[in-house]
Amino acid sequence: MSKYDYDLFVIGAGSGGVRAGRLAAQLGKKVAVAEESKPGGTCVIRGCVPKKYLVYGAEFGGAIKSAQKYGWSISDVSFDWSALRDSIQTEVNRLSGIYSNILEKNGATLFNERAEFVDAHTVRLQNSGKEVTAKTILVAVGGRPWMPEIKGAEHAIMSDDAFLLDKLPESILIIGGGYIASEFAGIFAGMGVKTVQAYRGDRLLKGFDADVREIAGKHQNMLGVDTRFNLSPTEIKKTSGGYIVSFDDGTKIGTDLVFMATGRRPHTASLGLENAGVATDKNGAVIVDEFSRSNVKNIYAVGDVTDRVNLTPVAIREGVAFIDTVYNDTPNAYDHTNIASAVFTQPPIGVVGMNEAEARAAYGDKIEVYTTSFRPMKNALAEKEQRCFMKLITEGRKQRVIGIHIVGDDSPEIIQALGICVKAGLTKADFDQTCAVHPTLAEEIVTLKARAS
Repeated sequence: MSKYDYDLFVIGAGSGGVRAGRLAAQLGKKVAVAEESKPGGTCVIRGCVPKKYLVYGAEFGGAIKSAQKYGWSISDVSFDWSALRDSIQTEVNRLSGIYSNILEKNGATLFNERAEFVDAHTVRLQNSGKEVTAKTILVAVGGRPWMPEIKGAEHAIMSDDAFLLDKLPESILIIGGGYIASEFAGIFAGMGVKTVQAYRGDRLLKGFDADVREIAGKHQNMLGVDTRFNLSPTEIKKTSGGYIVSFDDGTKIGTDLVFMATGRRPHTASLGLENAGVATDKNGAVIVDEFSRSNVKNIYAVGDVTDRVNLTPVAIREGVAFIDTVYNDTPNAYDHTNIASAVFTQPPIGVVGMNEAEARAAYGDKIEVYTTSFRPMKNALAEKEQRCFMKLITEGRKQRVIGIHIVGDDSPEIIQALGICVKAGLTKADFDQTCAVHPTLAEEIVTLKARAS
C-alpha cells in the first residue's frame, strides 16, 4: 500500500490539469484535482471561449451593415448586452460542468477549493484545512491578469471582469497593446462603445511580424478604435461622471470605464511553492525542464504557470507529455517550435513560425519573403476597405517555409492547416505545386510571388 493518499495531486483544473488528471486516472492511478474557481481554467471560464463569443457578437453588427449591400433590408436593429452576456455565461457553466464530469467519471476526486503546498509531498486545502499527501504533484494553476501599480489602479477593470459587466459603457479606455487589449478594443468598438486604446509602444502587438503590426493598427482605426501610442498611465482618478486617466507625457483622457490589459502573470502567489523548495522566476513562473519537471523531482508544472507558450492547446499537449514521461515510461519533451496561433481582432490574425526579423537574425540573406495584399471578394461588394495581408518566409536553397503570417477573415482556420505544412518542413515548391481553390481567400497562399526588394 502506498504511503501517500494519492498517486497524483493536480493543483488547477484548467485544460492542462484536467487532461493530465483524466489520463492518470484512466491508467488506474489514484488522482485528486483541486480548483479554487470553476473547473475549465482560464480558457473556458474567463478567456478564449467567452472572449470569442464576444467577438462573434461584435462582428454581427458589421455583418448586418454589410448585408444591406447584398440585398437584405434591415430595420429595427438593436443590441442587448445583457442577453449576450447571460447566454455566454450559460454556455461557460455548461462547459465547466463537462470538465467536472470528465474527472469524476474517470475516478478522479475533485476538490472545489484552493490547494497550497505544505511540503514537497503535502498540500493543504484552503477552505477545509485538510492536508493530503501525494507521490507526484502537478502544478497547473495558469495565470492571472496583471496591472501596473499606479495611483487609482483599483478603479480599473481587468479582462476577467469584462465578461460580467452590468451594462456597456458609452466610452472605454483600454490600456495595453497586446492581443488581449487589441481583441477587446475591437469587441467594444463593434458593440458601439466609443473606444480609445492607449499603449506605451509605438505599434500594437509587440513580438508579431512588423507588417502584421502595421496592418493590425490600420484595421483597429477602421473599426473606429482611437489608438494612441507612446503613452504610459500614471494615475486613474474617479470623477462624478467617470474617470480621468493621466499619462506620463501629460496627456489626460476622460472615459466611463478603464480597462487594464497590461499582461498576465503566473498565478503562484501564496501557493506555498517555497515550502516545497520549488524554484520560480522573477514573475513567479515555475521553472521547469523540457519534461515539465521542476527542480524538485516529484513536482511538475504545465501550462501558463510555466510561462513558456501560453496557449490552451499547448497546456493540453504538455499535460499529455507529462503522463507519458511519468506513467508510460516514454519520456516526452513537447516540442514548442512552430506552434500556430491566432489573434481574434477584426479581421483576425493567424501566424505560425518565424517573423521576418527573427528569420533574418537566424538565416541572414538566405531568406526569401513573399507577400500579397488585397481586398477580399466579400469586402468588395460590401464596400469595406479592410484588406487581407499574407506573408510567407522561406530559408535556404530548397526554400523551406519557416513562417506564415495572415491578416484577414478566416485566417485562424487557415493557419491551422498551414501549421501542419510548416511543422512538416514543406517548401515553397510544395506550395506552388498545390492547386488553388477558387474563389477563396486562402488560394492566395499558393500563388505568392517574391516581394520586390
